[in-house]
Amino acid sequence: MLAILKAAPKQRWSWLLLAASALSLELSALYFQHVMHLEPCVMCVYERLAMLGILSAGLLGASAPNNVFIRLCAFLLWGISAVWGTLLAIKHTDYQLHPSPFFTCDFFPDFPAWAPLHEWLPWLFNPTGDCSDIVWQFLDYSMPQWLIVSFSIYTLLFVIFAIGTVLKTKK
Repeated sequence: MLAILKAAPKQRWSWLLLAASALSLELSALYFQHVMHLEPCVMCVYERLAMLGILSAGLLGASAPNNVFIRLCAFLLWGISAVWGTLLAIKHTDYQLHPSPFFTCDFFPDFPAWAPLHEWLPWLFNPTGDCSDIVWQFLDYSMPQWLIVSFSIYTLLFVIFAIGTVLKTKK
């Protein structure tokens, strides 16, 4: 089992699988926005950015899976994006479950001045919704609650593969 965990990050297919899963979730978000007309909020935009980080980590890892430096950078990007996405989804869920006029999300994303993503790609990063609105549910869970599940799985997989990579196998 440990040998599989150690070998998988050196295989291009495993990184492509990571990228494909994140891409499918990103395309789902765009479907909800542009086909179902569910307006994304600021937290949705940040969660999208975290998911794009995981997608980018998968593509980076797939670009040179045998290069230790590239693999390390991909792992780092994967871990940061997964944990950040989990924390964002938890905060977003808190906005929905405990709405308050004193505890609200911003109206505009707080991107750096050198990278105003909401101006460059408004169809992807421009928030028009309210964070406390629950506009979609599946099995009684809202979208941010499902994102907690998704990002937690990404975080758990990151930890498992990172530990498997650094542990020594018996010969």
